[in-house]
Amino acid sequence: MPRKKRKQFKDALNMELREHKSSFRVFWVLRCLVILCIVRQFFLHNYEACFFGLLTLVLLYLPSLIQVTLKIEIPIGLEIAILFFIFAAEILGEINAFYQKIHFWDTMLHTINGFLCAAIGFSLVLLLNNDSRLTFDLSPLFLALVAFCFSMTIGVLWEFFECFMDLQFGMDMQKDWVIASIHTVMLDTSVTNTVISVSDIKDVIVVHNDGSQEALGLGGYLDIGIIDTMKDLFVNFIGAVVFSVFGYLYAKSNGQKKVVSTFMPSKKTEETDYLNCMKDEH
Repeated sequence: MPRKKRKQFKDALNMELREHKSSFRVFWVLRCLVILCIVRQFFLHNYEACFFGLLTLVLLYLPSLIQVTLKIEIPIGLEIAILFFIFAAEILGEINAFYQKIHFWDTMLHTINGFLCAAIGFSLVLLLNNDSRLTFDLSPLFLALVAFCFSMTIGVLWEFFECFMDLQFGMDMQKDWVIASIHTVMLDTSVTNTVISVSDIKDVIVVHNDGSQEALGLGGYLDIGIIDTMKDLFVNFIGAVVFSVFGYLYAKSNGQKKVVSTFMPSKKTEETDYLNCMKDEH
């Protein structure tokens, strides 16, 4: 990108960040907290956490980047929700281990993710549907269905990513669960696809290559993440359904539902298209 265009884009981004005082204050406070977190983790020699912090700094600019490049106006409510979601997931969840310390943290974030992704999917289709250059007119039910499918697709793709990271890099993004019983055909010696149940499991004993045994002391069998995955998809489903219902009512009322309009992006006007304004000035 030429130097002149880079400057125009940077100026437009700065104007976008400062367009709404409330969202800019939230952005500024969260950015300061992230920087403090990065500095702290650096002195603790936790360089992986430093990387997550730097990633969070980049992600905090995401709403403004989307607005400048796609020429859409994200409502203040949705923008603030996205900023808090990024901070809660990366800084609180990953770096400060809220996923382990607060048992419902992951469930809460996946539910919110389902809601926000449905809002984004609904808004994108609504913007296309209201484009005068296009000739189709989608029904409110179809808009809600697209929003739901968009949210669930994002949720599934994220679970694919978690599984890939666990298998290839030995991580535990699909959090393990301790269960007291298993039901499997792997223990069926007759090879007749009969499900064998093992109940009242109290512990797991690991036998090492040297023959030594180690009791893990878990109080049950260690599941390898499938329950966590299904739970995440289910709460994503709940979030997607909730917004899809709101989105349907919003479209049905032709935008008169004020609660849903808080999460509805719109096309930028000439006055708020800051990138074009920067180009015109130069």
